[in-house]
Amino acid sequence: MSEEGLAQLQRQVQRERTARKEAERLLEEKSLALYRSNQQLQRERDRNQRYLDTVQTIMVALDTEGRITMINREGCALLGQPESALLGQAWFDCFLPQPAGVSIVLPLFLRLVAGDLQAGEKLSEYSILDTRGQQHLIAWRNAILTDTGGKIGGTLSSGEDITERKQIEDQVRQLAFYDPLTKLPNRRLLNDRLSQAMFASKRRGYYGALMFLDLDNFKPLNDTHGHVVGDLLLIEAANRLNNCVRKVDTVARFGGDEFVVMLSELDADKAGAASRTEIVAERIRAALAMSYELKIQQEGQAETTVEHHCTASIGVALFGKREASQDDILKWADAAMYQAKDAGRNLIRFYDSKD
Repeated sequence: MSEEGLAQLQRQVQRERTARKEAERLLEEKSLALYRSNQQLQRERDRNQRYLDTVQTIMVALDTEGRITMINREGCALLGQPESALLGQAWFDCFLPQPAGVSIVLPLFLRLVAGDLQAGEKLSEYSILDTRGQQHLIAWRNAILTDTGGKIGGTLSSGEDITERKQIEDQVRQLAFYDPLTKLPNRRLLNDRLSQAMFASKRRGYYGALMFLDLDNFKPLNDTHGHVVGDLLLIEAANRLNNCVRKVDTVARFGGDEFVVMLSELDADKAGAASRTEIVAERIRAALAMSYELKIQQEGQAETTVEHHCTASIGVALFGKREASQDDILKWADAAMYQAKDAGRNLIRFYDSKD
């Protein structure tokens, strides 16, 4: 090979070596940039995760298949598992099956596919069983996640465990509207239901009926055996009353040994409504007249049974087309009840209204 040819070959090798080094340099720079970018993304993710972990609500993101792509500390605490074990899992696979009779909404991602959720935030509540078997009622705020092109990529939800709050609300409502001994509606709830029944009767043209009941021979039981036994009798009487009426009717404890039964939408004809009411009233009178066997368990003593015979005086007032107030109807039924007592007790008397 000539000297000129050798020189050209050397220059070509040098150029290739230089190009290779430049390519290696560029590759190293790109690798370093990618590493730095990944490090930055990881730092941002860690920072975002720390922010999410400081939030006192459950935060969870799902993809369109319902798999967990992000979950904060509160969410992990709810599920009883670490983040590393939850990422990639199907959200509703993280809970135990619901007990019979308890329904759960379809997973949010299924509703997305069905088009139920549109752009914007949606609210929902549903009950879950965690892996420890504990029941939780969660209130959710749900939003759709989309990319820059508007394609749906999943959902972001924030949830609050409202189990304790709901329990307190239920307890407050129970105290406000129900008798603590018999668990029957109290006067306040009775007045509300009577108002609704009166409105419905006028609108639809059907009569309703209100019965006022007073237990006969109740005071001697209290005087002889004490209030504990008297309370047992009231509870049993409440159960018997409930068994004599429809679910749409109302049985309430008015106070002491007085009960009120409200029958709604009986008949458009007054005579027909009176006939149906009398059948129910007679059923109640017979049920309350049956012997009571009241079992008492005192600490350190054997269980004893007190047998008691008790009847009821029942006053009935129909309501419907005639303009009358709730107080009027209660007074009419109360007056009819006293007529039953005066006539010998264990009787049914109707108030003679002119509507």
